[in-house]
Amino acid sequence: MTDSEGTQDGAEGDRTASDREEGGSGAGRQQLRLAVLRERGPGEDRVALVPEAVGRLAPLGIEVLVERGAGAGALLTDDAFATAGARLVARDEALAQSDGLLVIGPPPDDVLAALRPGQIVVGLLQPLVRPDLARRLAERGLTSLSLDLLPRRLSRAQAMDALSSQANVAGYKAALVAADTFGRYFPMLVTAAGTSKPAQVLVLGAGVAGLQAMGTARRLGAVVTGYDVRPETRAEIESVGARFLELRSVGPAGGEGGYARALTAEEQAAQQEELQAQLPRFDIVITTAQVPGRRPPVLVTAGALAQLGAGSVVVDLAASELGGNVEGSVAATTVLTDAGVRVVGAGNLPALVPAAASTAYASNLVALLRTCVEDGRFALDPEDEVHAGLLVTRDGDVVHAAVRSALDATAVDPTATSNAPSAATEASR
Repeated sequence: MTDSEGTQDGAEGDRTASDREEGGSGAGRQQLRLAVLRERGPGEDRVALVPEAVGRLAPLGIEVLVERGAGAGALLTDDAFATAGARLVARDEALAQSDGLLVIGPPPDDVLAALRPGQIVVGLLQPLVRPDLARRLAERGLTSLSLDLLPRRLSRAQAMDALSSQANVAGYKAALVAADTFGRYFPMLVTAAGTSKPAQVLVLGAGVAGLQAMGTARRLGAVVTGYDVRPETRAEIESVGARFLELRSVGPAGGEGGYARALTAEEQAAQQEELQAQLPRFDIVITTAQVPGRRPPVLVTAGALAQLGAGSVVVDLAASELGGNVEGSVAATTVLTDAGVRVVGAGNLPALVPAAASTAYASNLVALLRTCVEDGRFALDPEDEVHAGLLVTRDGDVVHAAVRSALDATAVDPTATSNAPSAATEASR
């Protein structure tokens, strides 16, 4: 795009989709302009759309504006986006000329400040963890949809399930991180120098990430065991080639929406005690128990870590600012204990596989947009369970009941959201 073209486009930066139609005569096909910016979170190399997805949005009447260099972290070139039909622009042009943003994580302060009332923001906004962001989105008059609020029990929502698509990537990468950190082989190897035993791997949690971690570790040649408080997951665990670890201290704990119910304090203590007795026979432990917006349950205590052998590796997929499944784990940090155990706080693992994660995420966005954009018009149906479940703010108000409750709670107690306890395990598919 030439500079003169950028100037011409800038003159219509405040026009909305309702004012803008092809041909400029008011009688053509309307276009909705959605922008994709380069993600600027720490270590974030993903991008909200990939070139292939751009072409899938054109039939909906969507024009995609892409900030130059947005896909660089995932090795997606500007030329690839342009060839797919996107228009490459500077960051400020994308904000000024678009009707909305497609993002991975919550938009930073400078982006929020540049957005106009009525613009749309779609992404993993984490409003239950960051209710203050929801308040600010409402104050800016923005319409926001957060993919982490998706009603995952609905079968038609599965194609939009960004949490699951990113958890799948995270589980895959968790097994690779464990193998890379472990000082010995994963498979059994017979060589002239002797025979090495296969690594013994335990994965806690049989949701999307857990099952992928089990399958990947198994393909790497390890002997894999899986555990989940929901007994119905036994068949899923065994289907990926893992053994099922039975703990008798906790009864069936299936809950709503594919998650486990919260364990009582007595059940948690009994579970931790029985796990502590089992852990020493494993070389690798990968924990995946988490629920969006809630503090993860502690599965591996400091006492259990002390029982592991020197050289063992523990990968805590749930490690975040809310805590983790492993006592003492720190997000995006590897800690070496006095006993010689490496505890890996996994952090943002999908960002370490940016091309695959971006492709999956883009497909989730396309699936969602197909339900709410037609002929360039963005329209949400308040009677649609998916739309109602995702909608956070609209017309200056926080309209999602759970987010509004979280916002009210933080007004009384600023730590209320991050202290919400849960022993639920990651959602199963």
